[in-house]
Amino acid sequence: MTQFSTGAVQSSAQRAAHEAAPWVRGLARAGFAAKGLVYVVIGALALQAALGRGGETTDSGGALRTILQQPYGWVLLAVIAIGLVGYASWRFVQAAMDPQGVGHDAKGIAKRVGYAISGIIHAALALEAARLAFGFGPGGGGGDTGAQDWTAMVLAQPMGRWIIAAVGAAVVVVGLIQLVQAYRTDLPERLDLSRLGPTAREWVVRFGRMGMAARGIVFGLIGIFLVRAAMNYDPGQARGIGGALQSLHEQPYGPWLLGLVAIGLIAYGLFEGVQARYRRIEAA
Repeated sequence: MTQFSTGAVQSSAQRAAHEAAPWVRGLARAGFAAKGLVYVVIGALALQAALGRGGETTDSGGALRTILQQPYGWVLLAVIAIGLVGYASWRFVQAAMDPQGVGHDAKGIAKRVGYAISGIIHAALALEAARLAFGFGPGGGGGDTGAQDWTAMVLAQPMGRWIIAAVGAAVVVVGLIQLVQAYRTDLPERLDLSRLGPTAREWVVRFGRMGMAARGIVFGLIGIFLVRAAMNYDPGQARGIGGALQSLHEQPYGPWLLGLVAIGLIAYGLFEGVQARYRRIEAA
């Protein structure tokens, strides 16, 4: 009876996923576009700061607020919120239904957990975009403030110091993986670029690799700051994306370092836009 019930539930879930697949694919593509725009804004603001032409080192929340300040920015933010909901939905489908067949071994489970975490992060970002678009009042602390707040909360718990250190180390590993994947991942395999010419395909791959490398650097810095916060028992040392970018600006040759990473983030945003059109998406 139990086996029959379990099989029936799995069959029903698979049928539901198959029926929803076209919608999930469409929302996922909208999500890639929305995510790409956010990264382009983050990179553009950082590049302006590196060039000494205003701008700022900020995170996704700061990018959303910048978009809101543009003419009809609230409309664009509402569209971005919908897109990010779609991206989060696709990640949840990847985690629950495993349409890409990553499997149930340790490596597969780790990937699916990563998909779920990505879904949660982008769902939260979608909520923030919707909140700003429709003026639902002030949100919680973002950027470095948000990172420091939750770091302080965890540090106050039993074993909190070790938890933060472990999270920081994991983020550093994610950054290193991004750097490795920037040069080893077969990006053309993810995309259907048959309609593009050889030169366009080459630049798409270049943008993808540049962007992944830049994200890897930023993730690595965020992880290092978390480890430092744990070692020194000081949540004030935790930083988000904006703080990580600012730390580059504070180094010798900082404007050059920040400028290069900023260009990489812009490239990543453009690559996400390409993925919105050409990504092979398995949703069921």
